[in-house]
Amino acid sequence: MRVIAGKCRSLPLKTLPGKDTRPTTDRIKETLFNILQNDIPGCRFLDLFSGSGAIGIEALSRGAESCCFVDKSRQAVSIINDNLRFTKLENQATVLQMDVMSAVRYLSGQAPFDVVFLDPPYLHDLEKEALETLRTAPCVTGDTLFVVEASIKNDFSWLDNSGYTCIKWKTYKTNEHLFLRLDSAGE
Repeated sequence: MRVIAGKCRSLPLKTLPGKDTRPTTDRIKETLFNILQNDIPGCRFLDLFSGSGAIGIEALSRGAESCCFVDKSRQAVSIINDNLRFTKLENQATVLQMDVMSAVRYLSGQAPFDVVFLDPPYLHDLEKEALETLRTAPCVTGDTLFVVEASIKNDFSWLDNSGYTCIKWKTYKTNEHLFLRLDSAGE
């Protein structure tokens, strides 16, 4: 796994051993950031369920102003910190070792995030719970872009009544990205 583009281009990143995490492949990461290219420069990025931190680091490499990484795993947080030191991006990052719902409440006093990326463990319905918590959180606004990475087996039928509007849906071989904004009624 490596940084695809930007000031840290081609730098290798550590990843978590085992099968508990699934790093986003370079090809999918490149497609994702091609879609996000106009949203990243200067943005405040929130990387939830961060794993190795590869997505947030990619955002920083491509010009995000800052990134907050959230993962409850001590091992993941250690790898995120190692990757940030290696890429020399630690001064633009905050790393929180806590569960996502607690982190969203903790971040309520922060300036709002421009982009929120969620990549929870597949098929546990954590997307729904996290988005419900985020919908009324002070750390997001009607302008925040939410990106959810999920298995193509996930059921998103609940999305219609969630307070979010899906503005783009990109499907790959085994997973997908949903690009969401808050409904005006959800703000």
